[in-house]
Amino acid sequence: MTPMLLKKKTVQPEADFDYGHESNGMLMTAEEFDNGEFEECWCYELVNRVLIVSPIPSESEAGPNELLGHWLLNYQQDHACGSSLDVTLPGRYIFIGDNRRRADRVIWAGLGRVPKRREPPTIAAEFVSKGSRNRVRDYETKRDEYLDISIKEYWLFDRFDRCMIVFTRQGSKTKHRVIREQQVHKTPLLPGFELPLAKLLACADQFAEMGEGQED
Repeated sequence: MTPMLLKKKTVQPEADFDYGHESNGMLMTAEEFDNGEFEECWCYELVNRVLIVSPIPSESEAGPNELLGHWLLNYQQDHACGSSLDVTLPGRYIFIGDNRRRADRVIWAGLGRVPKRREPPTIAAEFVSKGSRNRVRDYETKRDEYLDISIKEYWLFDRFDRCMIVFTRQGSKTKHRVIREQQVHKTPLLPGFELPLAKLLACADQFAEMGEGQED
């Protein structure tokens, strides 16, 4: 009797992530977000229990962010007051109640220690993306959310308007200071640190000239 040949069943490999760009707009709890597996090459935020999926920062944003990080680490290592800077990291989540905001850069300063898990940074930095919706998010929504959890300074870099805006909260009032392209930003949170805005904008311009800034 000829033995029966069993047809091998093809098993489709499971995706190694739960959520991707097609998940934009999905309702989600903070716990689901914190424990989820996300497809790379996208940015994810949780806002009012809604998953927001957006493209990763363009080179015209990522390049200046890397330069800013370089300056901060040089300050930490080489400046007499560099110990004022505890930690700086790019692309990290800020926990705001059940919301999860992804900041372009976070800075902890003046703690004298490594920050605790989920501890709000001292400074949050964002690089403005093109588009009116993104501008409202960066100029208004994130500003209010960050300052509401006692972030001391919110740095907003706007390469389109050639300026940097520093938002602070004094009592119940939100204040801002505009640093123009040829000016240098200094902050008492990082004594002796100087941020030459023109060099940061020039870095963004280099990528824009290569065509990288057209997809923001």
